[in-house]
Amino acid sequence: MKKYPALLRFADLLPALEQFDAIIDARSPAEFALDHIPGAINCPVLDDDERHRVGTLYKQTGAFEAKKLGAALIARNIAHHIDTAFIDKPQDWKPLIYCWRGGNRSGAMALILARVGWPAVQLDGGYKEYRRHVNAELAELPLRFQFNVICGPTGSGKSRLLQTLANAGEQVLDLERLAAHRGSVLGNLPTEQQPSQKKFETDIWQTLRQFDAQKVIYIESESKKIGDLRVPDALMTHMRQAACFSLELPHDKRIQLLMQDYQHFLNDPGLLNKQLSCLLQLHGREKIARWHQLAANGEMDVLVGELLGDHYDPAYSRSIERNFSRIKDAAIIRLTDLSESAFQVAAADVIRLTQI
Repeated sequence: MKKYPALLRFADLLPALEQFDAIIDARSPAEFALDHIPGAINCPVLDDDERHRVGTLYKQTGAFEAKKLGAALIARNIAHHIDTAFIDKPQDWKPLIYCWRGGNRSGAMALILARVGWPAVQLDGGYKEYRRHVNAELAELPLRFQFNVICGPTGSGKSRLLQTLANAGEQVLDLERLAAHRGSVLGNLPTEQQPSQKKFETDIWQTLRQFDAQKVIYIESESKKIGDLRVPDALMTHMRQAACFSLELPHDKRIQLLMQDYQHFLNDPGLLNKQLSCLLQLHGREKIARWHQLAANGEMDVLVGELLGDHYDPAYSRSIERNFSRIKDAAIIRLTDLSESAFQVAAADVIRLTQI
């Protein structure tokens, strides 16, 4: 890795970002949790409470008093990080350090590490500059790629097919996995919260920039929103113009698949009924009451079948032709069961047809 000056902008660092021995996010844990540069570790020079204390003092008393308190806290915290996280690092250890705007927090850490003798680099403009770069990239990066869209109604196995394609070495952008959501009113994952919008966009950017533009990317026919998260506009527009595959699975197997994927609702009818109540305006009190009763009685296969017939399938039919311009020319991929071998055959068909 070449020798860099002590202060650089993100665009200048990007080609060699992975060559740094560490990317250190000096912001508070709450800022880090919201989003961060891929691969970064959090070594806060002010924790959440300390940052609040310094900010309050700045507003209520003035900059000088706030800077005195901040300097004492920052010095102690940097000393702690050196003692616990960096003490074993060799002299040629190359860290990249950033904070919110590339100001005092990362500047203090970069200065001290450089004084020790490490070739530390501070990110000019900090996380704010990084976000500007990601936003600009997401407006242009998707256009460099060819997408093939896996379409099909709810429960047809789209996500499983994407995973099978990924296991076969194909390029897959699985937006539902990145969004920690299955993309419907019942799509919340019980053990995982959705990331922030910024983290979602970071993960999309990081995934795309590692792909080969000469190879196709497989993606699912998503809506503009996945749970609470918005798919970036350029990506959504480009994927809606892409070639499509239409996945078909027998109705009884779709019910079986959904009962497997939504096992948490089968185990907690109360949670399921809470989510079903979100459909009240669409389906009215009588139908929602019936679905509540089916859930309470444990008649989940009947409930899932009615949800497909009365809610999901009509919504899919209304949406797919309106939003995906090439769906009428889609190649049909038929699955007969939910076995691993069936999905492997389907994936092989998709790959073969892509190459024609």
